[in-house]
Amino acid sequence: MRVTRRNPDEQHEVAGPKSVRDLLAELDINPETVLVIHDGTLVTRDQVLPDDAEVEIRSVISGGSGGPRCHTCRAPAVIEIAWHNSAFCAACFVEHVRAQVRRAIDAHAMLSYRDRIVVAVSGGKDSLALWDVLLDMGYQVDGFYLGLGIGGYSERSREVCERFAERRGATLHVRELADDFGFDVPDTAGDERRSTCGVCGLSKRYVFNRVALEEGYDAMATGHNLDDEASQLLGNLLRWQVPFLSRQDVALPAGEPVAPDGGSDGHPAPRLAKKVKPLYRLGEREMAAYCLIKGIDYVVEECPLVGGNTVLRYKEALNQIEAASPGTKAQFLFGFLDRVRDEHFPSDQADQAAAVVPCSECEMPTPRPRDGRTPVCAFCRTRARMLRLLDRVPEETGAPAHAGRS
Repeated sequence: MRVTRRNPDEQHEVAGPKSVRDLLAELDINPETVLVIHDGTLVTRDQVLPDDAEVEIRSVISGGSGGPRCHTCRAPAVIEIAWHNSAFCAACFVEHVRAQVRRAIDAHAMLSYRDRIVVAVSGGKDSLALWDVLLDMGYQVDGFYLGLGIGGYSERSREVCERFAERRGATLHVRELADDFGFDVPDTAGDERRSTCGVCGLSKRYVFNRVALEEGYDAMATGHNLDDEASQLLGNLLRWQVPFLSRQDVALPAGEPVAPDGGSDGHPAPRLAKKVKPLYRLGEREMAAYCLIKGIDYVVEECPLVGGNTVLRYKEALNQIEAASPGTKAQFLFGFLDRVRDEHFPSDQADQAAAVVPCSECEMPTPRPRDGRTPVCAFCRTRARMLRLLDRVPEETGAPAHAGRS
């Protein structure tokens, strides 16, 4: 049979007939990290593939056979979820995803139907699936895409987001980092203070919050899933990053900065928009399978600049444990959120870490300096460093106004 792997892209010729389980074992692929597709359909692990089969193995997508029955309706299943000890047909799986999102929203009072919501979309599976789910659930939700200037990868990502918005008749805001701020992510390779991924993440958080406030949204939603949150938690624990642990949550309330001197200066200061992560109960496999079932095109390839990212190594380690003990990732994350954080990482640390004042350059929120210096946010400091590195002089002090809107 001819086997095509996506991300990494590989071609294999494998003798058949062979079950999906045996095929993955022969190729040394963890079933928890992939989906297997035959004739455009997800297949489960016991499915026997013929010798002339053409098979796609897609990263963070995994499957099984036609043998298992749907946990809900008893129809033939297309996907098994080991940590739920369940299997689902396509229709019931979509309902399962919605139910998990509903449970997350209700448990943490994330959103209401009165809220205007904006989802940060990258063109990847998680953010587009989240946008799709929230639209189907009846929320008032738009999208926001930030172009990072990473060549064809960014071009493809933007096109995918624009096609999705057009198909759903939804509003998509588009910004380009280089147009609005004078540098893009590849430019940051020469920065000695922050890694490329660090500058990328900082830029996305800054611009996302700025757009949410400028456009009057009540809440920002991101596509962080169970794998993302569990791997971030593992990294914070391994390094005992107490401030990060005290702030790690799936629903962060809006914050109101005070004047830099601690009092009121008579002018309203920009606030931190509410930020929520409705996918935290769903893993990478589930979101990739949701996109495939719903016909949502997404960028399968990883960012070409992501090589060496530490979080990916933590994900790999957790996936190895999960394969041997399904449910470990969920127990690890949920236990921290429900029982450990409030008891062992007191909320006053989180409050202190979250105390914000307006940036003196761009007036966006930034943590209050402990040494009494003039507050300048991390993004403005990084932007100034980038422009000096690139020998580009900004037209005005601070972050420029956004150029294009769509």
